[in-house]
Amino acid sequence: MSFVKEFIKHLFPRFILKENLKITYTFCLGGLAFSAFIVLIVTGVLLMFYYVPHPEHAYNSILYLEENVFLGKYIRNLHRLSSHALLILIFLHTVRVVLTGAFKVRSYNWIVGLLLMFLSIVAGYTGYLLPMDQLAYWATQTGMEILKLVPLGDEIVNLIAPDGVGGFMTLSRFYTLHIVIVPMSIFLLSMIHFYRIRKDKGVLPYL
Repeated sequence: MSFVKEFIKHLFPRFILKENLKITYTFCLGGLAFSAFIVLIVTGVLLMFYYVPHPEHAYNSILYLEENVFLGKYIRNLHRLSSHALLILIFLHTVRVVLTGAFKVRSYNWIVGLLLMFLSIVAGYTGYLLPMDQLAYWATQTGMEILKLVPLGDEIVNLIAPDGVGGFMTLSRFYTLHIVIVPMSIFLLSMIHFYRIRKDKGVLPYL
């Protein structure tokens, strides 16, 4: 698994040239986005200890977490703010790649990056329903109506929300997508993304 080895090397390089520590036009936006993703994973695992993925208990489990668990409210807010930071950083990273024309010479990594941005949006959307409060319900319901307008939208809605927003099966599928499928996909694509950066060389000469 060479790309796993290259991924680890990218995160923990053996040495770094002094000139690579200077702030450049890239602002390390990709690295900052991945850092936000790691924070999301850590805080998400902590939240899983108290969150109950059931329509009748989800909201109360959030209240219990915020009111009775030490640092519970802080961890939940850190999780939410990290998700916002991830989306903003990926968006800025994408804008930087477009403005500098980097996507023209590294088209493969450009596609992987777009998939990462799409999955980050899906991660945020699926997590929005989990508190099961009024804001979560209506925001998710609005998203479902918008999704029906795209090709195959009705089929996708029937797949992820078979008993409607707020139903047990829908909440279970959103929860599974949010804590397993989407994060694992983002992590796998991130490894490929960093592998391609190393493979293309010249971008980070200290590697």
